[in-house]
Amino acid sequence: MNTVNAARPASKVVALHSVDTTAMRKFEVTCSSCNLRELCLPKGLADEDMSRVERIVYARRRVRRGESLFNAGDVFHSVYAVRSGFFKTTLLNEDGREQVTGFNMPGELIGMDGIGTGSYHGNAVALEDCEVCVLPFSLIEELGREIPLVQRNLHSVLSREIVRDHGVMMLLGSMRAEERLAVFLLNLSKRFVRRGYSPSDFHLRMTREEIGSYLGLKLETVSRLFSKFQEDRLIDVQQKHVRIRDIKGLEQVLGGKH
Repeated sequence: MNTVNAARPASKVVALHSVDTTAMRKFEVTCSSCNLRELCLPKGLADEDMSRVERIVYARRRVRRGESLFNAGDVFHSVYAVRSGFFKTTLLNEDGREQVTGFNMPGELIGMDGIGTGSYHGNAVALEDCEVCVLPFSLIEELGREIPLVQRNLHSVLSREIVRDHGVMMLLGSMRAEERLAVFLLNLSKRFVRRGYSPSDFHLRMTREEIGSYLGLKLETVSRLFSKFQEDRLIDVQQKHVRIRDIKGLEQVLGGKH
């Protein structure tokens, strides 16, 4: 994909030099031909506006499994669109324990938490070898003022983040353990469908311990619930591979909360 145009104003070029260029490389594929464009980009962009949006993308960055895309306290300069792979986002509790706050898959944005304070609030760690598109936020803001669709899309993404946070609060505050795991699996199913994958057959990139951290459950509880769901013929589990046998059955676990 196109890198930043050399003809941009000098002040903007200076701003972009602050972007970490570690493990970055030029794009071979443009946004307009990317199979994730409908998840990342606003709908209805004219061809001319699409070309301008593509110039926002500074580079593509590879992040190896176990490496951090950014850490809490790092200076905020960019948001990142996941192109391939899975990330977990985490915070450190007061006692130093890691708390998983989310999992991000292709087509989703990471790093929005840094907009308000100028630094990233949490950590983003690759659960497998990943690739992201680097979007300097100064350019997003500039283009948002000129193209209303871009601005509305940014607001939409921020809104989804707020809704997701509220959903996690509901998980931890009002649901029984089996309901939490059922919601987690159903949510993954819906997100995979949006990307054109099977709703019932997928590979979990995260460990059961990480799932437990996200859901507020102990590792032993998560393992017991996976076994219970398998015994109830709701799912088949083989290590990290999950096949949902009865989606309606999982929904019934939730009762009227689905």
